Amino acid sequence: MLNETTDTREKIIVRTSVIGIIANVLLATFKAVIGLVSNSIAIVMDAVNNISDAGSSLITIIGTKLAGREPDKKHPFGYGRIEYLSAMIISVIVLYAGITSLIESIKKIIKPDTPDYSAVSLIIVAVAVVVKIVLGRYVKSVGEKVNSSSLINSGEDATLDSIISASTLLSAGIFLVFHVSLEAWLGAIISIVIIKSGFEMLKETVSKILGERTDPDLARSIKETVTDFPGVQGAYDLVLNNYGPDAWNGSVHIEVPDTYSADQLDQLIRSIQMKVYAEHQVILTAIGVYSVNTRDEDIIEAKKKVAEIVLSHPHVLQMHGFYMDKDKKTMRFDFVISFEAPDRKAVYKEILDGVQKEYPDYQLQVAMDTDFSEE
Repeated sequence: MLNETTDTREKIIVRTSVIGIIANVLLATFKAVIGLVSNSIAIVMDAVNNISDAGSSLITIIGTKLAGREPDKKHPFGYGRIEYLSAMIISVIVLYAGITSLIESIKKIIKPDTPDYSAVSLIIVAVAVVVKIVLGRYVKSVGEKVNSSSLINSGEDATLDSIISASTLLSAGIFLVFHVSLEAWLGAIISIVIIKSGFEMLKETVSKILGERTDPDLARSIKETVTDFPGVQGAYDLVLNNYGPDAWNGSVHIEVPDTYSADQLDQLIRSIQMKVYAEHQVILTAIGVYSVNTRDEDIIEAKKKVAEIVLSHPHVLQMHGFYMDKDKKTMRFDFVISFEAPDRKAVYKEILDGVQKEYPDYQLQVAMDTDFSEE
């Protein structure tokens, strides 16, 4: 994320998109004229791609503006996810451009036309290749810095367009030297590449809308921040919900000694929430508490024995929240089973049976947890 004092993330995205619109409109105009004059379907379709790129940049601007609206009663978590929708629309545009280009290329393969290239037209196309490469890298790099899927997709689309333009130059060179026109065939090949790229963009964007796992690095750093507080013996069950780029709400459980008072817990929880937001821009809407036995040596030893049983299974990642009540004969804890386990329920039952066999007189309250940031 860029840390600008005067420029907001929204202004950076809009400014980059405007640059893309201007560049693509100019390129489209030049290419359309050249394509019509030289009777080159490849150059004409290249011009159409530039217009679609300009449209993509416009959609990025609209999506960013809408996503920046303040939360309201109907959408209390804001409108940040609109950016994912705009990225999805751009993916569809890329797909449409690829399919259209493929259809036109097939038509030209069936009924070929003889192109008429000029030195001026080829120079302009060559300049367009350089411009699109630079523009694509610039837009994508800005998109990665501000975490904008729309800009990243637009940057990748621009890079693909530079490949299309380069293939046009290649086919022109082959025609001028060998008098063989291959631009329709090259156009078909490039169209397939564009379609594949469009599907990949769409797949990635839909995955974000559906909800992906928590970024392991972000989860790890938040847990480190939480466990830095005195008295916090562990941080578990971190769940982060994404409501747009860099917009996270979540919850976490902490292990604290069973000697803590309600006043101490309240102060600790508030301090954790403020520090996590200040350092990671994540709002922890809830912090649950696991009470840890600290006053009975027998229970502390029992915890070690139970941990050995639980963690002996290769698919168990961690155990936490252990608490034993000797008077009520109850024992509770949670453990995390990896998604790589062939049958997570079978692992849970096996662990439960093992602990119950060791402590037959105790009533077990055991939860099978999920690590949402598991790598």
